[in-house]
Amino acid sequence: MKQFLYSLVLITLAFQAVAQNKQSREAEPVLTQVSNKAVVQSVFPEATKVDKVNELWYKITDDKNKLYGYAMNSLNHCQDVIGYNNTTPVMIITDTKFIIKKIALLSHYETRGYVRRMQQTGFFNAWDELPLKDALKIEPDGWSGATVTAIAVKKNVTFLVTKGLTMLPDGKKRK
Repeated sequence: MKQFLYSLVLITLAFQAVAQNKQSREAEPVLTQVSNKAVVQSVFPEATKVDKVNELWYKITDDKNKLYGYAMNSLNHCQDVIGYNNTTPVMIITDTKFIIKKIALLSHYETRGYVRRMQQTGFFNAWDELPLKDALKIEPDGWSGATVTAIAVKKNVTFLVTKGLTMLPDGKKRK
């Protein structure tokens, strides 16, 4: 009888855990706001302007028009790339020689804890200091709990790099 009660308690706890997990997944996703300006200034603190160069690229300058680098974001280009909860737009920031300085997830509905864990494990830093042309060779390790988000971010990066190399802001094409 004692073993039966013990088994019953374990089964009850298991059902409660499943119910809580289902309930938390069904909860309304929360928007995490990310400032594009803050992302740019985390790389180039002196930057004050981000001006559109073409349909994909933006130049990053200061008030005296000193060029610091370039940025691309996938917000308007990858609406069909869905992470766990919704779209996963990213920004890629490069220096003037198209060396990647940062890849950041922009405003999103992904689970904050999972995104934080991806940041802590170096997922977003996997591309840092690479020439843009070498970025497609990278297969960053996504944290196992955030696999869907990691795959979506990688798809956004792949789109931006592939398209960005064909229409660089300096007018040259690189393969």
